[in-house]
Amino acid sequence: MAFEAFDLSGKVALVTGGNGGIGLGMAEAIAKAGANVAIWGTNADKNAAAKERLLAHGIETEAYVCDVSDRAAVDAAMAKTLERFGRLDGCFANAGVTGRGAKSFLDITAEDWRRVIGVNLDGTFNTYQAALRHMMERAEKGDGGGRLVAVSSLASVSGAARNQHYSASKGALNAMTFALAVEYARHGITANAILPGWIETDMTGNLMANEKFSEAAGKRIPTRRWGLPSDFGGLSVYLMSDASAYHTGQLLQIDGGYFRF
Repeated sequence: MAFEAFDLSGKVALVTGGNGGIGLGMAEAIAKAGANVAIWGTNADKNAAAKERLLAHGIETEAYVCDVSDRAAVDAAMAKTLERFGRLDGCFANAGVTGRGAKSFLDITAEDWRRVIGVNLDGTFNTYQAALRHMMERAEKGDGGGRLVAVSSLASVSGAARNQHYSASKGALNAMTFALAVEYARHGITANAILPGWIETDMTGNLMANEKFSEAAGKRIPTRRWGLPSDFGGLSVYLMSDASAYHTGQLLQIDGGYFRF
């Protein structure tokens, strides 16, 4: 018999950037565990394909076009999400962008700095505020609880040369996670962050296509393989579930042991 606390039936999760990569890996696992899932993404075609994939698991799902760096777009998407599902139990802030391969810190333009911070940090701020307003309204009515999960990066805790804008955005997510965990614990709302290592996604496609880099990175991963979006499923279900009610303020690495090598 399955562990009852991992049953997500009746719960609703939002996954930003949920139309591909790590986001879709999390969304699919959460759906398999019984939760209804809303996904936000900027690509309508990818949204539609992801929605069809999630529907195959027999849950209710919807996909909305949303640029999380746009506060008005986030508020509109949240209103649609709540109108469709009636509640939100878990918010997975996964939407993000990388830098554009600057040759050095001095080559990072102000425009690219703002683009990365705007999506990765401001986007999570926008999304979390919209989600927390709803969660706190529920708490005031005696229906407390909620889950905030940010997708950060190993780059937030290690030196990532030529990627300082990305590292800074993810490091700030870690700090935000700690502060949210402390402030909202009394309302039954937890806040944690997931730190991926080298994962096979569209975002890392260029790196994987670089045979020299891919081989060198692979040799540093103790499990001797790059991660897959599906590797994020188990932790996502746990963090969404009642089993994680006492687990908050943590940075959780999924990297095949890379950081400890």
